[in-house]
Order: sequence, then C-alpha cells, then structure tokens
Amino acid sequence: MAKFLLSLHVLASVLCIGPVAVAVSMFPRRAAAALAGGGDLPAAGASVRMLHRITQVYALAGIAVPLLGVGVAQAMGVLGQSWLIASIVLTALSAAALLLLVVPAQQSVIDTLDAEAGTPAPHSRGDDRERATRGLKLLPMTAGVFNLLWAVVVVLMVIRPGSTTGA
Repeated sequence: MAKFLLSLHVLASVLCIGPVAVAVSMFPRRAAAALAGGGDLPAAGASVRMLHRITQVYALAGIAVPLLGVGVAQAMGVLGQSWLIASIVLTALSAAALLLLVVPAQQSVIDTLDAEAGTPAPHSRGDDRERATRGLKLLPMTAGVFNLLWAVVVVLMVIRPGSTTGA
C-alpha cells in the first residue's frame, strides 16, 4: 500500500505542482507585456488569463500532494520524523505564498486588464493599474520563493535526513 500511495504522491507532485510552478514563473513577464500594451493586446491578455487559470486550477488539484504525502508517511511510519515535519512546514509556507501573495497579485493584473477592456470586475476599483503594477514588481520574487520552497521539499523527500533505509 505504501508503494502505491508513494507512486500517487509523486505523480500528483509532478502533474499538479509542476504546472503551477511554470505558470507562476511565466506570469510576471507576460503580465508586464499585457499591461504595457505593446504588441497584440488581446493575445497578451488571453495568455495572462490562461496562466492565472492554470495557477488556480492546478493549485486546487495540488491539495492532493500533501494529502497523499500524509498517507504515505503514515503507511511508512515516519510521521514524527523531523525531515517530514520540516517538509510539512515548508509546504504550508509555499501554499501561503501562493494563496496570499501570488494569486492576489495575478488577480489584480486580470482585474486591471478587464477594466481597461471595458469589463470591470465587480470587486475592481479605480486604482487597479497602480495596484497591479505594484504587485507585479514583487511577483517574480514571490514566484521564486514559491518555487524554491517546493524545491527544498523535493530535496528533503529524496534525501530524508536521518533515514535508516540507506538510500
């Protein structure tokens, strides 16, 4: 059972967290281009909307990763080990960075693009462009922090400090 859960956990990590990591990394550059208005504005806006949607959908699906991880840890009897606790804390920090920093900054850009296209979002305000631009300045850093936290979790999962398996 542990091997089956571990396989699902790794598969969910690759298929759910991978797309979020890529979308979050690509978003700032595409959003800056869309807000600048250069080139094909409808295509740039569509690209930004698609990346935001990928972030939202795959982040939601990514909830399966820690849930399966807890199942694997329980099946392997390692729930109390420090490397796993550190991984859980880092996963929670990564989720917080995504939900509290990345997604709201992305939404601000989407709201600004909608307002400029003449279809303001119900919760948008007049200072959307300024908020979007301000949020866009921090977005590459927060995206990097999100990705770095997941990279550290992956390393902890592979190395498993203090593991007695010899791997």
